[in-house]
Formats: sequence, structure tokens, C-alpha cells
Amino acid sequence: MARTVLVVDDSTFMRNRIKEALEGDELTVAGEAKDGDEAIALYRELRPDLVTMDVTMRNTDGFTAAEVILKEFPDANLVLLTLRQEAEKHFLEEAAKKMGIKAVILKPFKPEELKASILGILKD
Repeated sequence: MARTVLVVDDSTFMRNRIKEALEGDELTVAGEAKDGDEAIALYRELRPDLVTMDVTMRNTDGFTAAEVILKEFPDANLVLLTLRQEAEKHFLEEAAKKMGIKAVILKPFKPEELKASILGILKD
């Protein structure tokens, strides 16, 4: 049975790119959100196995949405996607790790690497 993913990004292009990278026998995209508020509501409704979350979005950003989700659902699997530079990734990873976020992945990403990372998290 395929594991479910909620894709959260304010860019329709990026949501489609993430969906294309993930959809297959092992993963299915259960829902999409364009901001943190929608992500929180959809997580409560769908309870996906994993969430990919953009960091920078209008309304509620990815860190704030992740904090709300993890407070209610401490076992949630969250992965942050960001356009930040490699040098900033370390600081994001430190903050994310303290919050309980599983990984920080830089955009642009290679589709096969994104899928492999997510499958690895779901196997742990």
C-alpha cells in the first residue's frame, strides 16, 4: 500500500514538480496546500504519512505550520524544502532538528533524490 504525502508550497509549479517526483507505487500525494494555514487544516483532516513543506510562504510560513502540527501530532513526519543557499542550510537543519522536523532539502532538487530521501524517512 502506498504511503501518503501532503505537499505544501505556495508555487503551483513547485507543487506539481514535487508531485511528479513522488507519485508512484510507493507514494501517493493525498493533498496539496498553498500556505501553512491550509497545511495545518489538511494535516488534521488527512493525517498523511509525511508532509513536504516550503519554508517561505504567504500567511503562515512553513516553520510556524510545522510547529503547530508537531505540537498536536508529535510523531508527524515533516520535511522542509527551501531555496536557501547551502551555507544557510546548516542553520535551518539545526533549528528544524530541535523542532522534530526530519530533514531540510534544498531547492532545486533532483526528483530521484527527493523521493529517495522521503522513502528513507518513512522506513525509519
